[in-house]
Amino acid sequence: MSTFLDARTSQNISYSDGLSIPLSSTPALFAELGLVTTGAGPNLRIQFTASVAVSSLASVAVPIRIDIYRGRLADPERVLVYSAIETTAVAGILGVASRKILTVTGSEYTPPNPGLLVYQAFISIPGGVPIAPTRTGPESFNAAAYSD
Repeated sequence: MSTFLDARTSQNISYSDGLSIPLSSTPALFAELGLVTTGAGPNLRIQFTASVAVSSLASVAVPIRIDIYRGRLADPERVLVYSAIETTAVAGILGVASRKILTVTGSEYTPPNPGLLVYQAFISIPGGVPIAPTRTGPESFNAAAYSD
């Protein structure tokens, strides 16, 4: 039987058109959260979901990458636990921007348990596509910790 330990949300922006940040080949942090895992049993597991909305006026298929790390950027123990690339046509028609909401769901099974696990979510466009979509919101990252 599973035991729920903790759940957190990192909500960067809650609505559409709340920001305007062009994507680049440099990964941009859009969410961070920490999960309390004190008292976990031997089979600790983390489940997470991240969503990011992007918009574009160009009719170009652009690879968009979302990476989830355990640990902070400066942490030497930081580990990439999830990575997804979606090549999607975010295509505007007649100068009207179209919007695409990218959602990823993943998990990490039996991570080390220091009592607090920090996760960060990043977004980028691999290879630096010259016509980049823009992050427009909403942006959300949710995670929960369970153990046996």
